[in-house]
Amino acid sequence: MKSLFGRVLQGVRPALSPLILLAAAGLILCGSCFAAPPTLAGLPTIQLGVSASSSPQEVSQGLQILILLTILTLAPAMLILTTAFTRIVIVMSLVRQAMGIPNLPPNQVILGLSLILTFFVMAPTFNTINEKALQPYIAGTIAQQAALDNAVEPLRLFMFKQTHEKDIALFTKLAKLPKPKTTKNVPTYVLLPAFIISELKTAFQLGFMVFLPFLVIDLVISSVLVSMGMMFLPPASIALPFKIILFVLADGWQLISQALVLGFN
Repeated sequence: MKSLFGRVLQGVRPALSPLILLAAAGLILCGSCFAAPPTLAGLPTIQLGVSASSSPQEVSQGLQILILLTILTLAPAMLILTTAFTRIVIVMSLVRQAMGIPNLPPNQVILGLSLILTFFVMAPTFNTINEKALQPYIAGTIAQQAALDNAVEPLRLFMFKQTHEKDIALFTKLAKLPKPKTTKNVPTYVLLPAFIISELKTAFQLGFMVFLPFLVIDLVISSVLVSMGMMFLPPASIALPFKIILFVLADGWQLISQALVLGFN
């Protein structure tokens, strides 16, 4: 039995020799894989840290960068709250609510149209900011603080035109400031909330005017259904086609866009 096993082992040994060599090579390669990786020369590294400044100018530059990053983060909110976007998007949303189709047009279409109309309304203001603040600052003819002042002034002028005086008086009183004699005496932090409240008030006033014709259609359809004895038929489903055809025949989107744009002039 032992001699038979020895003969079999001698016959298999030549075939096992290459396999043993391959296994040994694999173990060597795996050992090299688990070893410390070689360092790659020429690749950049990023290091973040806090170190002591050698001059006040370095501290000032660091604070300016921090403030700039904060402003970029809040840029969408600033675009919404300091421009015509708030009024436009609220009125557009109320239009589809009045028609009885709260999901059409989709939110992306409403937001896109509101944003485009906002840029259309704000184009003169943005052009003034570009001419008086951005381009001179890029050319190096004015300092940074002067550029900021020149950029804020056209935006303040736009907000003053759309803000109600009683809203400015309210926040002036809440801030415990004396009654301003001119618009230049109104701080920006007082003007901003007054402008937002005025925009919300104006938007809902326009939304009420939009709701009226659709409300009349609902009342007429409900009266007709009741007079015909069809009280179990939902009036909203019957009135919806009439609302849509009335809105299309009256060219409603054009009228609403025209009213919104002219409301800022």
